[in-house]
Amino acid sequence: MSALNTFFYDRFMSGLEKACLHDWRTELLAEVTGEVLEIGAGTGANLAYYPSGNIRLLLSEPDAAMRNQLEKKAATSQRNDVCISNAKAEQLSFDDNRFDYVIASLVCCSVTNIDRSLAEIYRVLKPGGRYLFIEHVAAKTDSKARRWQEWLTPLWRKFAGNCHLNRETEKAMLRAGFEFVKIQRDAMPDSVPAIVRSSIHGIAVKPLN
Repeated sequence: MSALNTFFYDRFMSGLEKACLHDWRTELLAEVTGEVLEIGAGTGANLAYYPSGNIRLLLSEPDAAMRNQLEKKAATSQRNDVCISNAKAEQLSFDDNRFDYVIASLVCCSVTNIDRSLAEIYRVLKPGGRYLFIEHVAAKTDSKARRWQEWLTPLWRKFAGNCHLNRETEKAMLRAGFEFVKIQRDAMPDSVPAIVRSSIHGIAVKPLN
């Protein structure tokens, strides 16, 4: 993503944060503890929502412009438990079974290979570890919004950082071996274009065996 796009990203997202993402982030991250990896951390939208205390944060962001903003935000966050990595979701340079939690918000839409990315998340989670997610996803099959998603995705990807409007992320998570503890399928507010309104957020777990 270009430095110019990164500069305007937080401003562009501010309305959506107020409308729904603030509440979703607050709910999901309130009890996170232990070894925590956030992939695609972007400009650090989640930083303010992580609890203090028994937590060690590793924030991964492969895009240089985004990572620069993330580093600045982390430096002013007054947290001393943050490390930053440039690892890509498809190739996480971390040991197997390391993390208690992996976090991803609005990430799976834009990774190059969603199945590989979710396999890597599964690999680095401890058995019983939790994957917390917020994603916009494909609309219902045969809906008008889905038809528009299928038509627009090839062009949309070129101008929106490889964002896929039609990713069936929930199915991909099941293919990776995750089990859902909680999943909410919500529509984002009407102020959001219909092509990106369908969303899921919740908690998935890596089974103990």
